Amino acid sequence: MAQLTIIRHGETEWSRDGRHTGRTDLPLTPDGERQAREAGRLVAGRRFGLVLTSPLQRARDTAALAGLADAEPDPDLMEWDYGGYEGLTTAQIRETVPGWYLWRDGVVPGDAEHPGEQADKVGARVDRVLDRVRPILAADEDVALIAHGHVLRVLTARWLGLPPTDGRLFALATAAVSTLGYEHGEPVMTGWNRQA
Repeated sequence: MAQLTIIRHGETEWSRDGRHTGRTDLPLTPDGERQAREAGRLVAGRRFGLVLTSPLQRARDTAALAGLADAEPDPDLMEWDYGGYEGLTTAQIRETVPGWYLWRDGVVPGDAEHPGEQADKVGARVDRVLDRVRPILAADEDVALIAHGHVLRVLTARWLGLPPTDGRLFALATAAVSTLGYEHGEPVMTGWNRQA
């Protein structure tokens, strides 16, 4: 049966430093470029009926370096919009909001470029992506998605029929390759957080 392969982008300066990176369009670091090439080794030789990527540079470049240069940008794969928390670390946010936890507390509005979104909005976006790829998977063609840590964690929760906030259960490293599929016709996780 067909599989849905998800790849988180390689390292950026902000992901390395633990800063929340939603819509800020950052390039990969040299290590991130190396990670992306290594992720490509994990999918080498695979044929995909569809490859989608976030339109942000770090995801597009990861796709290209992983050998998936024909990836089609899909804005629904953009990272969670962190609003007023864009660029901040969890420790910095907790200086003003003690005990803050993204999956429970969400974000505050930011500027016009970073208005912020809550988990249910991210869930609605990834539901659209899943609606788009399910017919391709049903035709027994594999699909690959290249995007960002939190949005892919929400997507995994929704694939499994869980609420968007249950994405908290699925830690995802930079340039990790994971697979989602079916068992007895039901959605399952078939491989998680693999790195070359």
